[in-house]
Amino acid sequence: MIPAMVVVKRGGRHPAQDPGELIFSYKEGRRLQISSAIHAIRHPFKVPVAPGVALDRFVYSFIIACDTITLVDTGVAGCEETIFDYIRTIGRDPAEISLILLTHSHPDHIGAAKAIRDATGCTVMAHSAERRWIEDTDLQNRERPVPGFSTLVGGPVPLDHELVDGDTIDPDGSGHYDLEVIHTPGHSPGSISLFLKGEGALFSGDAVPVAGDLPVYDDARKSVRSLQRLKRTRNIRILLSAWDEPRSGKAVYDRMDQAASYLEMIHKAVIQASETGTSDIIEFTKRTAALLGLPPQAANPLLARTFAATMKVRDLNDLSAEEKSM
Repeated sequence: MIPAMVVVKRGGRHPAQDPGELIFSYKEGRRLQISSAIHAIRHPFKVPVAPGVALDRFVYSFIIACDTITLVDTGVAGCEETIFDYIRTIGRDPAEISLILLTHSHPDHIGAAKAIRDATGCTVMAHSAERRWIEDTDLQNRERPVPGFSTLVGGPVPLDHELVDGDTIDPDGSGHYDLEVIHTPGHSPGSISLFLKGEGALFSGDAVPVAGDLPVYDDARKSVRSLQRLKRTRNIRILLSAWDEPRSGKAVYDRMDQAASYLEMIHKAVIQASETGTSDIIEFTKRTAALLGLPPQAANPLLARTFAATMKVRDLNDLSAEEKSM
């Protein structure tokens, strides 16, 4: 079910609105107003990796406050209270949330979606390839185990509408906040980015890896392809990633270049670690992590999954060169 004010247009190009003024005003350190309509909330959380040992992580979710309120991702379980509190500080009511757009199905993006939907009755949209893990979180935990999964995810949530590449979402029916859906697989099969043309703002989910941070993706070549596509997208003036601070101006495309270089670095590290001949996946993961300068506690099943995905294309000398030849 789609609320009466939300319009999804399939295919075609739509004229961009004049971008508004950037504000970048911090509130309480973790909350940031990006523009008159866009707000970012930084959610810190912990991922247990061993008894008494946890990785400190954070993830961003975003608010688009127009005639209605749209959320891009929701953080982990419990983040709904932070989101609701912030909405009240800008003089709005959490009951105005009409739409959640999920960039993909992983725990730090869908964790609070159930609680928010239960509280507001809002619509939930995502790519069709993410439906199974959004609607069946136990299945996700079995197929892609994450340390502390049950503490990160508040439960499954029904998907009301499946998005496809090229869709345009008009969240309040005004035509001023059109979001273009860009399918950016690699991190996950149905990962999407959302381009708010009127603000020049790209919500990239986890499609733009952060150099030096924990790399997480299922398909190395598709990750490169998605980065190349985002780099070809013109007039991005704000990059809003889930695992990175908001970037603006020249730093937007610089960040994408750094991400592409990081994927190549991972590729080379995987090839080097594989030459030791070990068949132990955890030992292989630790060796590759060390080559990348990642801490030993980062060698968890998610990182092993990433390096295993890279091993599938180890015969390629250059991921970017492969992309250019396609």
